[in-house]
Amino acid sequence: MKTDRTNDRNVFSDAVETLRRGGVILYPTDTVWGLGCDATNPEAVRKIYDIKKRPDSKSLVLLASDLDMVARYIREIPDMAIRLVEVNDRPMTIIYPDAITGKEYRGLAENAVAEDGSVGIRIPMADFCRDLVHRFGKPIVSTSANISGEPTPKRFAGVPQAIKDAVDCILDPSLERQSTGAASSIIRVGLDGTIDIIRK
Repeated sequence: MKTDRTNDRNVFSDAVETLRRGGVILYPTDTVWGLGCDATNPEAVRKIYDIKKRPDSKSLVLLASDLDMVARYIREIPDMAIRLVEVNDRPMTIIYPDAITGKEYRGLAENAVAEDGSVGIRIPMADFCRDLVHRFGKPIVSTSANISGEPTPKRFAGVPQAIKDAVDCILDPSLERQSTGAASSIIRVGLDGTIDIIRK
């Protein structure tokens, strides 16, 4: 049964429980409204691709609570990425090389990362998002709450009803006050310190 907690103090516990059982949440990120799930659960990740009607050949952006969490899922964090995180003052997604995947390594779901093994991870600027990921204890998928090819919803009012009907838990829309309403920058960082700005 879907949980729609729009004014409930248990919003975190409901969302975390949904994530733990492999469900999909609809939540405001530090940027725009997103669809989220356990990024280590391939079945949950598959649900998100199905909801978005998106081919799974495309990778997904993930949220981590801090660099320590990132380090558990990336074989080697480039020094430049650490420096970027330390000085960053707005939402920034970093594409890291060589993600750790597979259940045997307690890694990310293989269908959550790119074919070359890289993965985009953001440490959210909004306190709510960081708290949610921290309480869950693992990275959470953060992909825009829209059907593939359609406009990205900046606010809850713009989320399509089909998306709302398809998820298992909807978080409090008032939390969107912590969102910027704009997409994050995307930067690819190599182990040799090279930087490629994908989106400013």
